[in-house]
Amino acid sequence: MATTWVPDVSPASPFSLANIPFGIITTQDDPTPRAATAIGSHVLDLKALSQSRSLIDGGDQDHVFSQPTLNDFAALGRPVHRQVRQLLQDILAVDTKYADVLKDNESLRQKALIPQSKVKLHLPMRVGDYTDFYAGYNHAYNVGVLFRGPANALQPNYTHLPVGYHGRASSIVVSGTPVPRPWGQILLDPTAEPKQPTTAPCRRLDFELELGCFISKSNSLGDPIKVDNAEEHIFGYVLLNDWSARDIQAWEYVPLGPFNSKNFASTISPWVVLADALEPFRTTGIENKAPRQDYLSESQTETAFDIKLEIDLTTPEGDTTTISKTSSKNLMWSFPQMIAHHTLGGCNLNTGDLLGSGTISGLEPSERGSLLEMNEGGKKDIMIAGMNVRKFLKDGDTITMRGVCGNDGAKVGFGDCRGTILTAIQR
Repeated sequence: MATTWVPDVSPASPFSLANIPFGIITTQDDPTPRAATAIGSHVLDLKALSQSRSLIDGGDQDHVFSQPTLNDFAALGRPVHRQVRQLLQDILAVDTKYADVLKDNESLRQKALIPQSKVKLHLPMRVGDYTDFYAGYNHAYNVGVLFRGPANALQPNYTHLPVGYHGRASSIVVSGTPVPRPWGQILLDPTAEPKQPTTAPCRRLDFELELGCFISKSNSLGDPIKVDNAEEHIFGYVLLNDWSARDIQAWEYVPLGPFNSKNFASTISPWVVLADALEPFRTTGIENKAPRQDYLSESQTETAFDIKLEIDLTTPEGDTTTISKTSSKNLMWSFPQMIAHHTLGGCNLNTGDLLGSGTISGLEPSERGSLLEMNEGGKKDIMIAGMNVRKFLKDGDTITMRGVCGNDGAKVGFGDCRGTILTAIQR
């Protein structure tokens, strides 16, 4: 991979020339939200750059980089995303043939190349709908064992279709946004009869490590997307923390599933990593030995990505512990299969819709993607730095998720997906 002329690009940076993710920024000098890409410890203001040099063939669509979200850019489709990414890589390469565009253009460089420390990152997409799947086989099995035992850990449908539910798009927030502890109905004594809930702040607050997928091209109502065409409807990927109030969920989820236990917040990383940037890291996911329906049968065999994922828990005192390390390859269902199943009945996906993978966990205890699995349903303490223990999250705790793939000098990553728990707002 070529190197870049941009200063201060550490070999360990997740924002190498091999990446070129897209996000939305503002600065103190210009509070207008607009598109940018990350390169090392800097961001490149794409609005400023596109006003000097067209980034899209034809030059009549560069206004997409002046918009407050990436939706209009996403809707242009994967061939355009690929073209823009390649051009930006060429402009930023040390041996660029476009030196006059930015490298040797001091006035534009000073305006467009901004230290990350001087920008504010915003929600990259306008999210119309959010669907959360349950494709992490190991997580589904672990949780099933806790509630139904090993013999009935997975429901009969699990290996036949990508299980999912519709979440709440309005409470999706960008990394760094604080998360107030949610309220809900809770059974303080699940064994008591008759059942009598109380309304109180969540006492078993958890996180869920997921990969999120943004839709680019929409499909028409009644026109399902074929599984082998689904890749053309994918804009890119983010890390997703789908916060979960376990005690609220335990009481409310019968018979229709989670509601207030999930709708209070879902945090995503600020940079959308394009689908093309992850192509070199394709691998096989978890094998599904059950017979699949034709509409879910992919011709592609490497349908997962080997993204190295990790979760840090930082206490209010500032002590940080890495409590999990795993890989995004631990999924049984692929995003193309999720898209094919989502649209099977004719549902129309729209530009900016977000699909969540479901919690990603590996086989080992150190690879689990939620506290519920780590503490085995609240039975075990989790040891963390500063002589502390946790079963679930306390007020002031910060969860930071990271994901990266590739080698030094050519790493592809997402940036932090971070949220701090605030004391519940009084009702």
